[in-house]
Amino acid sequence: MVTAHERVKRVTVAPEVEETPLLNGRVRLLQPRDGYRAGMDAAILAAAIAAAPGDTVLEAGCGAGAVLCQVGVRRPGVRLLGVERDAPTAVLAMRNLALNRLDGEVREFDVAAGFTALERPRADWAVSNPPFFDDASALRAPSPGKRAAWMADAGLEAWTEFLLAGVRDGGTILLIHRADRLADLLSLLGRKAGSFRILPIHPYADRPAKRVLVKAVRLGRAPLVLLPPLVLHDQGGAHSPRSEAILRGAAHLDLG
Repeated sequence: MVTAHERVKRVTVAPEVEETPLLNGRVRLLQPRDGYRAGMDAAILAAAIAAAPGDTVLEAGCGAGAVLCQVGVRRPGVRLLGVERDAPTAVLAMRNLALNRLDGEVREFDVAAGFTALERPRADWAVSNPPFFDDASALRAPSPGKRAAWMADAGLEAWTEFLLAGVRDGGTILLIHRADRLADLLSLLGRKAGSFRILPIHPYADRPAKRVLVKAVRLGRAPLVLLPPLVLHDQGGAHSPRSEAILRGAAHLDLG
């Protein structure tokens, strides 16, 4: 495996990239000045990955590596593998692993090609923050820098199939997505996984959930569990104590 440290010497960062601190400065993330930028969704996903030392965490659509870097800092000793179809973004993710002194691999790879084409062993954790839309007519045309992050050209099914194929039997699948796609997620993942644990994520306590965090086990058979919600903001608009602790890396998300 070629590590980020070995390959970073060949990487040139474009001038439109800037550095953003995450986890209260414990992670340094280079990301585009314009276009898609990592935020709360990536922080929540990373906080819920309870990987043990030696576990492999595979991320589908890793972008600039915000989740991978946060997991690597939160969970020392894990093995990191990211796939990203956009070549410059994959290079940037590799540089971010090196910047944070994390060993891992990022492959330029399209999830739609299927996990088998990746030619890698199945992981202990397969995680993703998939593009939220797979119908261009349902979304105003995004800027070119955001389109790849927002639009799943191959559809949500391709992403769930990749995750199902990429995780070992008994391994964990974890993803964050729009709350209105929960039924689709359960149907697609339910083909080969179960033991669902679902965390609704509400912008405010008195508003409907906008996101869901879905955890499943490949070949799992335990009953579905709907967890108490995560509320992101208080009524004044500030982060809730729990969401602030997640952003700062002071708390994990225990989904059981």
